[in-house]
Amino acid sequence: MSDAVTSAERAPLDPQIKSLNEALPGGLALPVSDPVEAREVFRTLNVGVGESQPKAELASIEDIEVPGAEGPHDARLYLPHADDAVPTLVFFHGGGFVIGDVESYDFQARTIAERAGVAVLSVDYRLAPEDPFPAAVEDAEAITHWALDHAEQLGGDPDRVAVGGDSAGGNLAAVTAQSLASDDRQPFAQVLIYPVLDFAGDYPSRQQNADGPLLTHAHLELFNEAYVPGDTDPRDPRLSPLLADDLEDLPPALVVTAGYDPLRDEGDLFAEALAEDGVAVKHLRYDSLIHGFFGLGPFSAGCAEAVEEVCAAIGELLGATTTD
Repeated sequence: MSDAVTSAERAPLDPQIKSLNEALPGGLALPVSDPVEAREVFRTLNVGVGESQPKAELASIEDIEVPGAEGPHDARLYLPHADDAVPTLVFFHGGGFVIGDVESYDFQARTIAERAGVAVLSVDYRLAPEDPFPAAVEDAEAITHWALDHAEQLGGDPDRVAVGGDSAGGNLAAVTAQSLASDDRQPFAQVLIYPVLDFAGDYPSRQQNADGPLLTHAHLELFNEAYVPGDTDPRDPRLSPLLADDLEDLPPALVVTAGYDPLRDEGDLFAEALAEDGVAVKHLRYDSLIHGFFGLGPFSAGCAEAVEEVCAAIGELLGATTTD
């Protein structure tokens, strides 16, 4: 477990995020008492932020369908301006396995495609509580198999298909990378942005950041109750990829964590475990930022700077080259 960080040792919270959190009634945290209502609120907020920003300069954006484990799912393909075939990032959105969709993550996906210079296939998957674990995992695996087989049709390089996501989507990316590690065709990299990785453990960061900003202990409890059936072993690696017995055959990884995130410690620990098992890993930790910072660049210079750095690291990991 990562060492606890005392309040005296902590970097100060990003001042613009602090001001925003204090200015909003109830702070940045999203009310999530009802999943359906929360989905609508989350979508409205995220879409509003994206629409208020200059549009990313991309070659094309196309809405398509991709096959999940038990039926088709909405997806959106973002292609950057490039002279040659580009790597493809299959991107799973966050939202605690309960909220979020392609439309909610349009701003993030556009940003990655433009600034990392990669094709981004942003995908939906089945959500809890209607479809609890392992439905999302099964969809993520099926969609990734499909993307690996159709990379050229998606405009990408068939030898460079990676998986990635943030929060719950980071969990799905990590699980998919592990489950496909022994296949003939497998993701060649994994991008994990403040992922949830351990449903069995407790960590200092979960206590230290129980009140957020943005992601709180109450959110984690509600999401976990909705996603994880009562008879599920929380140590199952398809639920808690940090607890897998063997990480050494996994593809190279980018792991991003934030100091004011309840999930900070498990992300830090996963980066350490990957490195110890010989996996090439780049770990970016932003001590002054919060869970969800990737969508908060319009409100914080610190978040915007971190987003630029993360996108550059994604491009580097995937071997992308951008055109001016």
